[in-house]
Amino acid sequence: MAVDLGELLVPYMPTVRVPRTGDRVFKSECAFSFDSPESEGGLYVCMNTFLGFGREHVERHYRKTGQSVYMHLKRHVKAKATGAAGGAIPRRRNGKVFLDLELNRDFNGQDYEYEDEAKLVIFPDHFEIPLPNIEELPALVTIACDAALNAPSAYKKQEPESWEEEIQVSRHARSLRQLDNGVRIPPSGWKCQKCVMRENLWLNLTDGAVLCGKWFFDGSGGNGHALDHYKETKYPLAVKIETITPDGADVYSFEEEEAVLDPHISEHLSHFGIDKLQMQKKTENGHHTENNSRPRVSEWEVIQESGMKLKAVFGSGYTGIKNLGNSCYLGTVMQVLFSIPDFQRMYVGNLQRIFDYSPLDPSQDFATQMAKLGHGLLSGQHSKPPMKSELIEQVMKEESKVLNWHQQKGVPPRMLKALVGRGHPEFSSNRQQDAHEFLLHIINMVERNSAGLENPSDIFRFLVEERVQCCQTRQVRYSQRVDYCIQLPAPIEAATNREELMAYETKRRDAEENMQAPPEPVRARIPFTACLQAFTEPENVPDFWSSALQAKSAAVKTSRFASFPEYLVLQIKKFTFGVDWVPKKLDLAIDVPDFLDLSRLRAIGLQASEEELPDLLPPIMLAEDTRDNSMSSIDSPEIDEAAVMQLAEMGFPLEACRKAVYYTGNMGTEMAFNWIIAHMEEPDFAEPLTLPSIMDPGPSTSDSPVSATLLSNLPPEESIAILTSMGFPRAHSIQALKATNNNLERALDWIFIHPEVEASDALSDMADTEPNDNAFSNANSHSDSTLSPDRDASGPRVKDGPGRYELFAFISHMGASTMSGHYVCHIKKEGRWVIYNDHKVCLSERPPKDLGYIYFYHRLSSS
Repeated sequence: MAVDLGELLVPYMPTVRVPRTGDRVFKSECAFSFDSPESEGGLYVCMNTFLGFGREHVERHYRKTGQSVYMHLKRHVKAKATGAAGGAIPRRRNGKVFLDLELNRDFNGQDYEYEDEAKLVIFPDHFEIPLPNIEELPALVTIACDAALNAPSAYKKQEPESWEEEIQVSRHARSLRQLDNGVRIPPSGWKCQKCVMRENLWLNLTDGAVLCGKWFFDGSGGNGHALDHYKETKYPLAVKIETITPDGADVYSFEEEEAVLDPHISEHLSHFGIDKLQMQKKTENGHHTENNSRPRVSEWEVIQESGMKLKAVFGSGYTGIKNLGNSCYLGTVMQVLFSIPDFQRMYVGNLQRIFDYSPLDPSQDFATQMAKLGHGLLSGQHSKPPMKSELIEQVMKEESKVLNWHQQKGVPPRMLKALVGRGHPEFSSNRQQDAHEFLLHIINMVERNSAGLENPSDIFRFLVEERVQCCQTRQVRYSQRVDYCIQLPAPIEAATNREELMAYETKRRDAEENMQAPPEPVRARIPFTACLQAFTEPENVPDFWSSALQAKSAAVKTSRFASFPEYLVLQIKKFTFGVDWVPKKLDLAIDVPDFLDLSRLRAIGLQASEEELPDLLPPIMLAEDTRDNSMSSIDSPEIDEAAVMQLAEMGFPLEACRKAVYYTGNMGTEMAFNWIIAHMEEPDFAEPLTLPSIMDPGPSTSDSPVSATLLSNLPPEESIAILTSMGFPRAHSIQALKATNNNLERALDWIFIHPEVEASDALSDMADTEPNDNAFSNANSHSDSTLSPDRDASGPRVKDGPGRYELFAFISHMGASTMSGHYVCHIKKEGRWVIYNDHKVCLSERPPKDLGYIYFYHRLSSS
């Protein structure tokens, strides 16, 4: 009896949707696995959510959502018969190939042919309807199926929405006058020329003045000196320094009062010695390389172990990761992480629970995508040795010399890359990135998504004890902070082949002067002990405010381990910026040991012979051009009376207005107004402004939260006001802002993840007043809020133990900078070193441990 398909589909019609603009149709990969239309079971695409599912996971989606209509896609790949004429890969106009999919590059288009098959499947009975079937299917279903088949890849970048305003070219760009005043902008260490701000800095493109911008609600701070400079000089264009990349920069026109385009930005920046935009790049075979630079042949060959007959390995833990085009930084980091038992246990050991409790859109769930990749790497399903017949076929085609490299296809981490890169200006792009920065980013993502659960990134967390000593009084202050990685300097002056390096430098300069070919590069050989020694040396602290002197003084800072992590991450600081802002890599080799003992770097805390610096309130630091260093300004604080009167005219008490202007550092009416809103419910809101006498260096009382907190380290008062206006306690808001480098958006995220702590704990967490610019990585400067510790009665979560370690993995970089080149990693498994080079996995014959970039150690047992 013939089935009436229209009648059969009537109950399901309300659930069938036609893809709209902006809908992503996942027809090339399963949300839970790496199944695709080329897999044995094909791929099922839900006709309501347009998510794709492999045969093993489609039932789960049906049970969870009740969605019954799926389009089943299957691509059959067949070898051409012997003697068949070769040809180009069939195009979509071929009736047998109609799926808009990326063809598998591992197949040779001249030796294989493709045939696509599509059909509707009705669950739970698995009733199948072949497609196309225009005559019998309802029009809506036919349109929906055709639209899904014709939809672009889910991973293509969406075009900007029509409502987005297009940025226009500035009318000043072409005729911009630049002063020949000799100003050169260094590649780091920027600071506003009129205050102490080091963030939200703008470079005026006429005279090279570096000044701060306005304060904005996204957490970026500033005192508006860039705008004041325009009002004084009428120099119209400025570029935000932090946004300068080889692809462009953010330019603002003060005269036009909007963000603008500057087609000549490269020339305008070059005027001040910034040649970053002049770098020409190209991409070859998914590896980002440079034009106009000498190929680093020896480095590429040594790190990839080229020229050696490497034996391919297969099975669980030996699956490669396909390079999606400059994604090797992601592949190497994820290979190392999933070689660690804690990550395996969290994501692969809990696979079924994670999948069963995943949200309706698992492609947007971090735990699901981590579990998906972990299972793909560890299951062995995607790393099977070739069949004997395939080996014979390869030999007959005279391709045996590359046989070991091309048997694995590797798993493509498209969904994970799209998810972890979403909203990130660098990791969302297809450009090459720094593997170290991505490691910190992924640790942050793990932290953010492990609230209330086992957190595998705990194994990297450790406490750093910082000791700062005032050079004049010899008094000290101790503080602790959390970190995840050690950054080891590479002192070139300690190279064992210094004479050879000096001779090379002489030859290089002579070759440049005589316009001859440069000599063969010489690699600096630096002892690991020299790197460790440079790491432990004391560091000068500029502009240190000594509470004993009540004034700025010179200080010295040393850092030691207050705890040792279970897994130690060690980064070699190989990358730097030249004077022309072009990033470059130091060519060096370091004899990194297999076993490492850091026990002597254990912190010992305050000693009996040491005297602590007083816990005193420092003066409010105003802009450098509005106050001098005399202490009389504290007894008679300078207050912008014009701002006070503006606030008073709004109806606020005069004394409250004076306090608001004072506590926001005379930064303007807007900030003072925010302070008033945040404090107007306090009982002493309208009381006169009173300040402690700095001439009386007695201890601060614990009765007042302000007294217990060093105000020089407080976040901007306006940011605190915004959070407290949302109902969050002031102490908790301050802690959140401190944990996120005063970024409001991330601070909100931090507050929701971290429960409120006791006030005494929060205040003790505010005691760090010194900068974190040292050899330990400042994780908060690289990534999001949750790299800060959870604070509770027992302190941060750390897994302390002995400081003795063994090397088990390292990531190496080839190329001239982190913005180019290629990454591979070596991991020690089952007592042997294995090289992971994208999808290629082989036993390592000669692991280049002296050329690594990031090293991973695991703690040795105490026995």
